[in-house]
Amino acid sequence: MRSLPYLLRTLSRYHLQGQTPSPSYLTFLRRSMATSAAAEPISPSNTRLGWIGTGVMGRSMCAHLINAGYTLTVFNRTLSKAQPLVEMGARLAQTPHDLAAQSDVVFSVVGYPTDVRQVLLNPTNGALSGLRPGGVLVDMTTSEPSLAVEISAAALSKNCSSIDAPVSGGDRGAKNGTLAIFAGGDEAIVRRLNPLFTLMGKVNYMGPSGKGQFAKLANQITIASTMVGLVEGIVYAHKAGLNVASFLDAISTGAAGSKSLDLYGSRILKRDFEPGFFVNHFVKDLGICLKECQNMGLALPGLALAQQLYLSLKAHGEGNLGTQALILSLERLNNVTLDS
Repeated sequence: MRSLPYLLRTLSRYHLQGQTPSPSYLTFLRRSMATSAAAEPISPSNTRLGWIGTGVMGRSMCAHLINAGYTLTVFNRTLSKAQPLVEMGARLAQTPHDLAAQSDVVFSVVGYPTDVRQVLLNPTNGALSGLRPGGVLVDMTTSEPSLAVEISAAALSKNCSSIDAPVSGGDRGAKNGTLAIFAGGDEAIVRRLNPLFTLMGKVNYMGPSGKGQFAKLANQITIASTMVGLVEGIVYAHKAGLNVASFLDAISTGAAGSKSLDLYGSRILKRDFEPGFFVNHFVKDLGICLKECQNMGLALPGLALAQQLYLSLKAHGEGNLGTQALILSLERLNNVTLDS
């Protein structure tokens, strides 16, 4: 069996000479690469990583990879956000293309589908334009399922692979390495990437390309209504004259307990609206959910209500607060404030 480096060099030689292998030989190479890749587990000694997007989530996720000994190259539009990782030993790239040229696996976690398209598929500076045959793109942004399918097709045309792997768990999950990761794409590639995913959390294989995004959108629908219930319960308890902190502690171990309560209950009471996840990004996610619902002919009134309440925060200029700021919307509706 030929080694993976040999197969990559073979594909690169065709690429540099402007030639395309015959369909039968291309099929042979792909199968051989899959077999060789499975035989050579990913490790710091043989896998170079690239990371696009070093914001609230990306910074912590990158840190786990660096601490595990991986060689990491990073790109971020705001260079100052990448500086802490550079100080930890990461290299800094000027474009996603340059980053991918130095990487075997490229991760991205950016804001919006338009950003994903720009950093991965831009024909001049995008990551795919710099990725060598056999490379893998892993988009961890919450984005559109149709875009994930498009990226996968574009990657395949360049003899590369793509996995959509959005995450849930917020800033604390990213810091603690306990994120839920929803993966769509080739299951063999997902298994091969497991040593990397394990450093960030638990990977859950959801199906072919796009299914990771569908799973994350279903996750966001669940969270949206949970957050509405949480803040409504808090406002009700406040209006009833209860000690809200005691109330939250009492329900935390009962049927009303939830990850949202654990993550955001105390933050709400402390008026701590620093973003673990931005309102602006949640509005984006819920908008994608509603678009997909329209495509499916699906009516989800709880989702629609939650999106309207979060849009009201954006209308008040509060889009850069964390999702726990939903309490502000309910306070305004009822003319109450918890700290009064």
